[in-house]
Amino acid sequence: MKIQNVNKITGSRHLNFYEISYINQNGIEKSWHIASRADKPKCVTGQFDIPDAVVIVPFHKEKDKLVIIKEFRVPLGDYQYGFPAGLIDKGETIQQTCIRELKEETGLNVTRITKISPPVYSSSGMTDESVSMVYVECDGKPSNKGNTSSEDITTIFVSPSKASELCKDSKIKFDVKTWLVLFSFAESGQI
Repeated sequence: MKIQNVNKITGSRHLNFYEISYINQNGIEKSWHIASRADKPKCVTGQFDIPDAVVIVPFHKEKDKLVIIKEFRVPLGDYQYGFPAGLIDKGETIQQTCIRELKEETGLNVTRITKISPPVYSSSGMTDESVSMVYVECDGKPSNKGNTSSEDITTIFVSPSKASELCKDSKIKFDVKTWLVLFSFAESGQI
């Protein structure tokens, strides 16, 4: 398998569509369409070491609960349960992005970063977008004052029993990473 050519189809600021030509295992040229947040897709640049975004897994020490958000997501036309998250700005570290995004989306403050994952991919058949999962401890009171006009976010504190209840509700739309962490939290009581 070998990448032959890349054709950028769109010219948006945060996400673009590309047609990738490649040679398959039988030596036949094929094409694949992907979305990428990078100016050139990672399959061309090989820059897989820096994630595009962070997904923050916050644990509120005082409340002894996991923090999730309920946010309106345009592609779903509905609310989705997820974790606070955001794109890494140019020149910003994973840690700086994590602190900024948690404050903007929930009003909470990072008190300690406990774990940072390597870049992980949630839908590699469609996009090369990667995120680092950042586990943090936090404090403060929720606020949506930092939300932009395009964000409709509610902060929710979750105990293990509440996590179990949420995971069993088939009417809820979940981000895949959030469902996996919540399920584990419900089963073990730990993150």
